Amino acid sequence: METTDKKQHTRARILAGAGRSFRVNGYGGAGVDGLAKEAGVTSGAFYAYFKSKAEAFRASVVSGMQDLDAAVRLLRAEHGVRWLARFVDFYLSEKRTCAAGDSCALQSLTGEVARADDATRAAYEDALRGVIEAAADGMPAATARERRRDAIVLLALLSGGVSLARAVKDPALSEEIASAIRAKLAAPASNPPQKAKPRRKPA
Repeated sequence: METTDKKQHTRARILAGAGRSFRVNGYGGAGVDGLAKEAGVTSGAFYAYFKSKAEAFRASVVSGMQDLDAAVRLLRAEHGVRWLARFVDFYLSEKRTCAAGDSCALQSLTGEVARADDATRAAYEDALRGVIEAAADGMPAATARERRRDAIVLLALLSGGVSLARAVKDPALSEEIASAIRAKLAAPASNPPQKAKPRRKPA
């Protein structure tokens, strides 16, 4: 009979393997047998912890987003006001070039979530709100509304930019995309556009 600790360890191992498989193969390309094999367990053992592939996918998404949430909070705690530059550099370097199985859930699984069931989308939304909050709390803007806005922009630019950079074959283009995103995030907020002066009618 398995102890509670062993059960938790086995579940975590299955979840980690499923997360890698979903990142590499997508939801449609990952079957239960493949998920179990990636985790080093039998299909029967898989079903002892997850009732379906959809349940495992939902748990993998939430786990991946929670990892991102924790990483943001850890960077803020360790680097203070410098956390943002560290985060951008890490995301556009390591998370752009790592193996697909090790990629960020926000970048690699969001598209799959958009096609998933309502329960998965709701779970993703709850986890995403946590990530936004974690990032917003470390933003330098003056108001809470501006900090939340800037956090959403940050996450959208990084995840979307890395998706583009990982999709292209040419390494130079991938680096160009990353450099453009990095420069945009490092640039100070642009001044609001000035209202155009009305043209004077010719005499």
